[in-house]
Amino acid sequence: MIYIDDHIDEFDLQQALTQVSPSRREYALRYRHERDQRCCVAAYRLLQRALLQQYGLGGTLELIHDRGGRPALAGYPDIHISLSHCREAVAVAVDDQPIGIDIETLDHYSEDVAHHVMSEAEMQQILSAVEPATTFTRLWTMKESLFKLTGSDNGGDIAHMLDEAWRYHFTTIVHPSYLCTTVKKH
Repeated sequence: MIYIDDHIDEFDLQQALTQVSPSRREYALRYRHERDQRCCVAAYRLLQRALLQQYGLGGTLELIHDRGGRPALAGYPDIHISLSHCREAVAVAVDDQPIGIDIETLDHYSEDVAHHVMSEAEMQQILSAVEPATTFTRLWTMKESLFKLTGSDNGGDIAHMLDEAWRYHFTTIVHPSYLCTTVKKH
């Protein structure tokens, strides 16, 4: 299930830091900017709500990372999670199967950057779209969520990460200020 919180400015950060696991608090405080700290804490709090709602798991849960760097819940190998944040919101995916999620602010995009990270077919989609920035962001979140699912950047060939997208099920949510995509294997 997908959870999104775009009210990341509406909580007391100092109080919230006392309500997360010690490792998550340490992780959040590594960020130099308060906005990034808020996003880190907000994602963890959203994960707590999701786990309580879906699995009845309450309290402070410890996040660990697997060999690919993907987050997991200590002691719960059958619950799969993925977290993401942008300036506007945080997103969490929780599932019984491996899952990846990415959320990005809908901004203008750089065509020069797009040429480096998109395939020729994807560039055609972007350039012919009514809203090129939205199409770019949709494709980018698909790539990022797939990376979070598989732990692979296609051997460094980011432009062609979606060449076998048919093997996966993508779900995209478009909001006026952000776009979120999840991915699972079919």
